[in-house]
Amino acid sequence: MNMKVACLQMDIAFGDIEENVKRAAEQLAAVMEQEPDVVVLPELWTTGYDLTRLDVLGDVDGVHVKGVMSEWAKAYDVNIVGGSIAKRTDDGVTNTMYMFDRSGEIVGEYSKVHLFQLMDEHKFLAPGSDEGQFTVDNVPCAGFICYDIRFPEWLRVHTSKGAEVLFVVAEWPLPRLAHWRTLLTARAIENQCYVVACNRAGSDPNNVFAGHSMIIDPWGEAVAEAGEGEEMLVGTLDFAKIPEVRRGIPVFEDRRPDLYK
Repeated sequence: MNMKVACLQMDIAFGDIEENVKRAAEQLAAVMEQEPDVVVLPELWTTGYDLTRLDVLGDVDGVHVKGVMSEWAKAYDVNIVGGSIAKRTDDGVTNTMYMFDRSGEIVGEYSKVHLFQLMDEHKFLAPGSDEGQFTVDNVPCAGFICYDIRFPEWLRVHTSKGAEVLFVVAEWPLPRLAHWRTLLTARAIENQCYVVACNRAGSDPNNVFAGHSMIIDPWGEAVAEAGEGEEMLVGTLDFAKIPEVRRGIPVFEDRRPDLYK
């Protein structure tokens, strides 16, 4: 079985939700000419890192953007890993990813567990506490957000439960591009699965972002990689590679979880 995935590596207008929805809609329409099975958006794609205004910009219970993405999924008959948005609730604002199937139904929701203090996330966001498991066209998957990839034990929780594709959405800055590429590759190699990572392009008042969205196979080889600018990255996942790699190096058979304390 194969799955074609597309990452919308978009520039994000700082704090301008209407403009960002318009940009995403335009890129989605363009990339659908290549008939992907899954489309992935970047982290905080509706607001960017306008953290100090998330108490105003945050989408109450995600209602508005969930409606937009659901309509996109239905209209294009495509699965959407909806990057993440600022979800505003009575208990605070979370950095939340929604996943939609081809009928526009939500099949998963994940709020970022690890908040990145270097960019003040802990001052304006509340951490999530649930796992990111979901299914796309009968393939077990999991979703993660940016800083999460520095915590290999968190990703392993999901692959030990069967996830075959790890979707990562991010606003990863350019100065740490080498870390981005190395960490994503390591997560693919150690979990012997696909990693599909959608980063943003462009800059905001405080940061320049790296772009370089990546699709990496279970052997750690790049199926496709974007540059730094706006780009629609498309690649195909061949699921026959996963058992092939796992037979070659039986990492999951040789684990000693009784010792991992």
